[in-house]
Amino acid sequence: MSEFRTEHDSMGDVQVPALAYYGAQTQRAVENFPVSGWRLPPALIRAMGLVKYACGVANRDLGKLTNTGKNRLNAQQVDAMLKACLEVAEGKFADQFPVDVFQTGSGTSSNMNVNEVISNRAIEIIGGDRFAVAKPIHPNDHVNMGQSTNDTFPTAIHVAVAMEIQNLLIPALKEFHAQLSAKAKAWDKIIKIGRTHLMDATPLRLGQEFGAFARQIELSIGRAIQALAAVCELPVGGTAVGSGINTHPEFGARVAAELAQKTGIKFIEAVNHFEANAQRDGLVDCHGSLKTIAMTLFNIANNIRWLGSGPRCGFFEVILPDRQPGSSIMPGKVNPVMCESLMQVCARVIGNDGTVTMSGATGGNFQLNIMMPVMGQTTLESIQLLSNGTRAFIEFCMEGLEANPEACEASVEQSLSMVTSLNPLIGYEKAAKIAKDAFASGKTIRELCIEEKLLADDVLKAALDPMSMTEPQA
Repeated sequence: MSEFRTEHDSMGDVQVPALAYYGAQTQRAVENFPVSGWRLPPALIRAMGLVKYACGVANRDLGKLTNTGKNRLNAQQVDAMLKACLEVAEGKFADQFPVDVFQTGSGTSSNMNVNEVISNRAIEIIGGDRFAVAKPIHPNDHVNMGQSTNDTFPTAIHVAVAMEIQNLLIPALKEFHAQLSAKAKAWDKIIKIGRTHLMDATPLRLGQEFGAFARQIELSIGRAIQALAAVCELPVGGTAVGSGINTHPEFGARVAAELAQKTGIKFIEAVNHFEANAQRDGLVDCHGSLKTIAMTLFNIANNIRWLGSGPRCGFFEVILPDRQPGSSIMPGKVNPVMCESLMQVCARVIGNDGTVTMSGATGGNFQLNIMMPVMGQTTLESIQLLSNGTRAFIEFCMEGLEANPEACEASVEQSLSMVTSLNPLIGYEKAAKIAKDAFASGKTIRELCIEEKLLADDVLKAALDPMSMTEPQA
């Protein structure tokens, strides 16, 4: 068998790998864009299959597929086309989508790639010859019926992004929140010193510190939900420029309803198709929330890294699990590798936000944004990194993270900020002098107050009780 077969499109003949399910337009794109070697994310290809399925269902139910003159399909052919769409949505034929991310800015090459694969697979399902020149189930006339790349490709991006947030990111954040909340509860009686400006501050409980982390993630879950909501309007039904030319007036609403039913996500038809085709503001909004989540995760991982510093010359208030040798030259050294991994993930996502923002700002010219493939790829990468990075941090750091009560409590009595609780009793200026004298002499606040007989013993004991300093006082 020959290594290639000849396919034909509106520009002429093209040599396509002999057994490929795709055709001429895909092969042209492969040859035109040898840029990065990065294919579209699998989640986006699966979403495109799902969108094509929903479009096929809408066209079937509207009678468009079976009532198009000489191009009409019979029921068996329609069923085969829908089955092929679902196979793509299930991740089958994943090796048949070779087009580079950095392609035509509308995603036309990838849209046609999907159309061609679905067409040829559907022909194969009904027992036809998928290599034949005539296509009884045509990539444009049937698979792409009532559609343009300009509305279906951004629809697929929205569907993929929403599904990944729902199925990956939100569950990972909820698990992280549960872990942090459990640590906060377990460590609620452990007193430690607070730090502001990296300097000693008044005491707090280790549980309170981790409770703050838990609240950060609780807020991040809300931001992930907002990110999902930002992409729930779907451009499908606008076709080329938003006018809906060559499609049924009910098409967009029906496709959105079918996608909502399939995914459990509240997708709706775009309120204004001209806006939905031309701009990707919702995607920029979505990624802005992802960036904020990344910032939060970076902050928590970095704080835990600092709290675990040591073991002898740092804080060492929490004990990080040993994961791997930390140095090629210093025997026995162990590093906070999971913290560092998550921090790098977050740095990448924060950088990705610049790509998405720039693409949204500059790409939406007149009736089409022409930066969509890189926007889709970048947003999905961010979701995957945040989800996987968070899960790895939970499994390999949080689950084995331990408190070090001795280290937490050792520095409390030494803190000069213990003097803060004396403000109501002796005044700010006198308290400041006590703090300076204690620092100069190397004595604790308690020792100096006793030495100077500043307050009655019972009053001083109550005032300098570290636990009482961790709550408001009546």
